[in-house]
Amino acid sequence: MELVNRFTSTPVPTRIVIVGGGYVGMYTALGLQRSLRRELARGEIAVTVIEPQPHMTYQPFLPEAAAGSVEPRHVVVPLRAVLPKCTVLTGAATAIDHDRREVTVTPTAEADDPAAARAPHRIGYDILVVCPGAISRVLPIPGLAEHGIGFKTIGEAIALRNQVLARLDLAATVDDPAMRRRALTFVFVGGGYAGIEALGELENMARYALRHTPGVDPAEMRWVLVEAADRVMPEVSPRMGAYTLAQLRRRGIDVRLSTRLESAIDGRIRLSDGAEFEADTLVWTAGVKAHPMLGTTGLPLDARGRLDCAATLAVRGAPGVFAAGDCAAVPDLAAPETGVTCGPSAQHAVRQAKVLARNVIRYLRGEPLRPYRHAYAGSVASLGLYHGVAEVYGVRLRGFPAWWMHRTYHVAKMPTANRKVRILIDWTAGLLLRREVVSLGQLQHPREAFQRAATTSHTA
Repeated sequence: MELVNRFTSTPVPTRIVIVGGGYVGMYTALGLQRSLRRELARGEIAVTVIEPQPHMTYQPFLPEAAAGSVEPRHVVVPLRAVLPKCTVLTGAATAIDHDRREVTVTPTAEADDPAAARAPHRIGYDILVVCPGAISRVLPIPGLAEHGIGFKTIGEAIALRNQVLARLDLAATVDDPAMRRRALTFVFVGGGYAGIEALGELENMARYALRHTPGVDPAEMRWVLVEAADRVMPEVSPRMGAYTLAQLRRRGIDVRLSTRLESAIDGRIRLSDGAEFEADTLVWTAGVKAHPMLGTTGLPLDARGRLDCAATLAVRGAPGVFAAGDCAAVPDLAAPETGVTCGPSAQHAVRQAKVLARNVIRYLRGEPLRPYRHAYAGSVASLGLYHGVAEVYGVRLRGFPAWWMHRTYHVAKMPTANRKVRILIDWTAGLLLRREVVSLGQLQHPREAFQRAATTSHTA
């Protein structure tokens, strides 16, 4: 007897489509793969994951990847390897038509690919999970788009590492004082987790690299942190934020609170407090915003462009659609005030994904959905090698113990035993051997040398 999809009255399988392969997407697919393994094996259910990159990036390890403490390949998890029972489509979901229950998918193509204009196609769904994540919230500041770099992807982390080391090499090569000052000035905008951790790790790495860079004094480096609020690290208590600020300033980092970036034209930095100087390196970590693709879905959004969700992670007014993570406005049931939504953190994303997978299964079976409620565990942050801050279940730690807890927590949360072991090997090698501070700037322009050789051959 032929089985029938109870959602569409068509032959099975029931189609579950997950838009996004980040924290929420991957962990939701993992939960479904484990709980529905029999249904997947019999072909009664099909799970499809749509993600522009064929991997999930564990973003808390991006600062360590940029600083060379962890091999960049070890902080990404190949989706097809961990989701063998699911179909992974490497492409971008560019539109969602919930009336027709279809997602438009455009295959991923590199910018210089002659076949970049690839035809999009549509795939149908019975249940939809929308979790494309967030993108950098870039303000219309003159010069920012041309000279700034974000810190959300592994590509940006590698590029920033190459940039910092290349500027040290330049300073060691030239005698012009103005050129050296510009090369050795590094500006970070945004004093949250991402900005603080990236700044702390890279400043620590650069200071180590100067041991092998004769002609450049560490005192010549200028590291500037620009934060619009009156404190750093709003994710932790004011006391721990003050400790973090004191540690950064103790290391000679120029922290400017209640200050905004006003211009970065031609690399000339102008701040709202009147300061002006030149810098070759400008890193933007001042917040994120919901993925703009959500505006093409017709699904209900809140004032910040996030999907309007119930505490069950179901999108209001859209039966069969679920969402979680940075793109979802999920009521925070643990907050004492009403109307508060869960913040954009990895801690929420991983926990929501577990509830989301269970609720999708309950929806399939016609069972009541359960709300997402979390108990705040705390926060951990690295300020560079052997330095950190942590608040875990009310216990505050500083320095080495906090740094150790940061590493322990995140390696425990890193998906797959394969990646856990590789990261532990990286850390062990870092303790026993010298730190790697090699720039691989050629990775950013891999065809440049070949094109130059081809041009020379043609003119010879």
